[in-house]
Amino acid sequence: MTAPLVEMRNMSISFGGIHAVDDVTVDLYPGEVVGLLGHNGAGKSTLIKMLSGAYQGDAGQILIDGKKVTISNPRDARAHNIETIYQTLALADNLDAASNLFLGRELVNAMGLVDDAAMESETRKIMARLNPNFQKFKAPVSALSGGQRQSVAIARAVYFNARILIMDEPTAALGPHETQMVAELIDQLKAEGIGIFLIDHDIHQVMQLCDRASVMKNGRLVGTVRVADVTDDDLLAMIILGKMPDMAA
Repeated sequence: MTAPLVEMRNMSISFGGIHAVDDVTVDLYPGEVVGLLGHNGAGKSTLIKMLSGAYQGDAGQILIDGKKVTISNPRDARAHNIETIYQTLALADNLDAASNLFLGRELVNAMGLVDDAAMESETRKIMARLNPNFQKFKAPVSALSGGQRQSVAIARAVYFNARILIMDEPTAALGPHETQMVAELIDQLKAEGIGIFLIDHDIHQVMQLCDRASVMKNGRLVGTVRVADVTDDDLLAMIILGKMPDMAA
């Protein structure tokens, strides 16, 4: 197997004496989806915020392509091709897909003016790759469905060369058809060698979308399993009881 895209080794962080993340090690390979599961407060979001630059850990190392890196803020994370897609998607509802894709990074022409035509052209190219059925290029994103909005957020990350994608509950509040659209987007990203950390509460989604699952409880890692080797009930037991299933122990 190739080297991991990301290794988070012995990561720890405390808030007011509470160990939010306590000596956790996880990794992620190219073209792989690793699900992070656990109750609210288990530490999964906090762990990932150390990778995205939102938090600085008290201890531990982050390696990218086998090299130790320092991630002190979100700018550092983006410099290492790490992009985060939050549940809220952070889209500007009144703007169209192209304006959202290039928000804060607008393309300009020789006169220094925003080049709307070039931005729409680039948006059409990346959407053709990720979601060929997407047609609403002129509509404000407030008029898009949940799955279409998700595809705009993913396109923005991928356009700016994300190799490591953090997705926070990407199918929350989506219907079956929309959820399937996101699943297809994730398959496309995997085929392009992008590694994805997927934070989710839904065991069924993790079983469908992920290659491996890392379960956390009370800030500690219960364990990491290959999804193909376990059942829904095994994952549920890891979340609730905090112990590995017998077959994967």
